Amino acid sequence: MSNIIDRCFTILQELSYHRDGRTLSELAEKADIPLSATHRILNDLIDAGYVRKDERHGEFTLTMQIVSLALRHLSSGGIVDVAQPILERLAARSKELVRLAVVDEDQLIYVAKAQGATMGLRYDPEMGQPVTLSCSAAGMVWLGTKTEDEALRLVAKQGLGDPKDYGPDAPATIKSLMTLVEATKERGYATTVNVFLPGMSSMATPVYGSNKEVLAVLIIAGPTTRLTQARMDELSTALIETASELGAASAISPIFQRRPNQPLPTRKT
Repeated sequence: MSNIIDRCFTILQELSYHRDGRTLSELAEKADIPLSATHRILNDLIDAGYVRKDERHGEFTLTMQIVSLALRHLSSGGIVDVAQPILERLAARSKELVRLAVVDEDQLIYVAKAQGATMGLRYDPEMGQPVTLSCSAAGMVWLGTKTEDEALRLVAKQGLGDPKDYGPDAPATIKSLMTLVEATKERGYATTVNVFLPGMSSMATPVYGSNKEVLAVLIIAGPTTRLTQARMDELSTALIETASELGAASAISPIFQRRPNQPLPTRKT
């Protein structure tokens, strides 16, 4: 990747974490880019419509152009139209947040969700983020579909999540992680408590295509006060049945039809 493109993406990624914007000096420091070069890149991104500047306070923020690109990309694959009604039904049944993460080469990316909680604590994280494999039920169940060597390669590539940045029970060693991964193979789904976040539970199962490849992972997440281990066990049948439904629906969705190591599809014009 060229130096200029690398710097552009570094700035865009930094802005994506700060809805209220970042100043020129903050961006230059975070990206380790000289002020003058950062200023030129920001001006180019403003001209292209991806960044705007608050003239009163000096902060730079992302425009909706980035969001528009992502939504068009997902829409072109049919994922929203095909999966959303299925996710909504599971959310209504579980009364918790239901998410779908699609396999994209060596990572899982959250692409769709349905919120079933109507009152009380609601867990609703940002979309489009990669799954932390070592600190999530989704990551563990996906790793469980791999050979041990392949699972270790994927974890080594992403790195172990630090428990201080996740939940207190997040695995801190490869050995403890692989013990959890092995447990998912026996029952076909993974459950975690206080792993991704303190006080949060999650369960996940793979979505298989017609060729038995894992195309995505289906997740239910919620606070441990509601989503107890017993409750997750109760929901396991509904989770697995919904994953099978999504797998069957994959036959009409281009985003599912691609092999997991192929790029996400784009709309032909």
